Amino acid sequence: MKTNKKDQRVYKHGVLTFLAIVVALLVILIISTLFTPAQAQQEPATQGRVIASADEFAVLPFRDRIEPENTILDQRLEQLLPPLMEQAGLDMWLVINREYAEDPVYFSLVPQPTFAARRTTMLVFNRTENGTIERLSVNTYPLGDPYESAWSGGDLDEQWAALASLIEQKDPARIGINVSTHWPEADGLTKALHQRLLDALPESYHPRLTSAEQLSVRWLETRTQAELDVYAQAVGLARGVIAEAFSSRVITPGATTTDDVAWYIRQRFADLNLPAWFMPYVTFQRHDNQCSDDMPFCSNGRGVIQRGDVLHTDVGICYLKMCTDTQEMAYVLRNHEYDAPAGLKTALRTGNQWQDILTSEFVSGRSGNDILAATRAESERQGITSSTYTHPIGLFGHAPGPTIGMWDNQGPTAVNGDWPLHPNTAYAIEGNIRQPLPEWDNQTIQIMLEQTAYFDGERVIYAAGRQTEWHLVR
Repeated sequence: MKTNKKDQRVYKHGVLTFLAIVVALLVILIISTLFTPAQAQQEPATQGRVIASADEFAVLPFRDRIEPENTILDQRLEQLLPPLMEQAGLDMWLVINREYAEDPVYFSLVPQPTFAARRTTMLVFNRTENGTIERLSVNTYPLGDPYESAWSGGDLDEQWAALASLIEQKDPARIGINVSTHWPEADGLTKALHQRLLDALPESYHPRLTSAEQLSVRWLETRTQAELDVYAQAVGLARGVIAEAFSSRVITPGATTTDDVAWYIRQRFADLNLPAWFMPYVTFQRHDNQCSDDMPFCSNGRGVIQRGDVLHTDVGICYLKMCTDTQEMAYVLRNHEYDAPAGLKTALRTGNQWQDILTSEFVSGRSGNDILAATRAESERQGITSSTYTHPIGLFGHAPGPTIGMWDNQGPTAVNGDWPLHPNTAYAIEGNIRQPLPEWDNQTIQIMLEQTAYFDGERVIYAAGRQTEWHLVR
């Protein structure tokens, strides 16, 4: 079949038009890839883990916790204390406290079950020439293993004289005592006991007394492998209780209040014999409850939970001495919904992206202030509005170590923010992101996340995974 020239021109025109459209679409695709805000380019988040209930995890009875806790203590005293004392340049470390006024480090050093210091309790750690540490006690009531009793008796004056005699016998050049201006965890020696120590020692020993804050902070912030193994269980339990609370087994939309959910969490922990180190709380964000830029937290609604609400909780427990700090988010489905809106999924993914930016900046030796500055700069470059306030965690919920931002200060934090990052330390990866939510007429939504993780010197590993999917209340 022959075609005339007019038909050929029409055909060529059509082909050129088609090619032009294809080229235009390719250009648009390339431009959108290059210039779309970060939250639209997200990769699936790693280390995500869905935990449905605390029933997925065993909880040891109190009696069965004694042996593993004391085994971990022995390992810490044998493996950590000698190099840490050497790094701090201390020949002796004194931990002196009284009942009702225990030194913050005291319970990290004594065997279980211990509930208080008995009368005046004195622990003496003496570094020998071969680098080993003598663990001695000067107490009315001997502690037993892992301490050797250097004196026991009932007279307080004799006790102080015995301590002074022991110090003179060992003749240490630098004696660490727990006094500190900036670190409360390292400031456990009370003024009265400090004065009594000065009165008991010959004056020639007074210049040998020095702050043990470096040793105290490093002792409290450093984790052993056994403690990291425990952390997976402790965080799993915390996340499991949150999953229970953020479900239809606890929440009836239109009837259940935020306080009802908070008290469910508190009671559930109590039923599991897991001490909470602060009262859990639950709040909501809601369509038409606007969040302005000058409000640090958008999730401040309290009262009856309604369908369409975005819920937030913050909880903390301790198990086998390891403390957790966890914040997660939930969505209360409307009657016609079977999943969270796309905008909320994108926002949570942005929160995970912020976490990745932060943890990618963890480098041994880098200060908390430097990590914060790098995180802020990269978040801004990727178009993410974020706030970072990450803190060390371990034997305390708010533990010593490098402060990485504060919710009310996104600039440098003096002293604590200057502390360098060390391997084998744990952190509550805490902060939030904000972005418009299309399903709420572009109202600002805030995603607040906090997950316990540890830094092994090379990478950050979440102890029991992290939230990458919404809790859904059906």
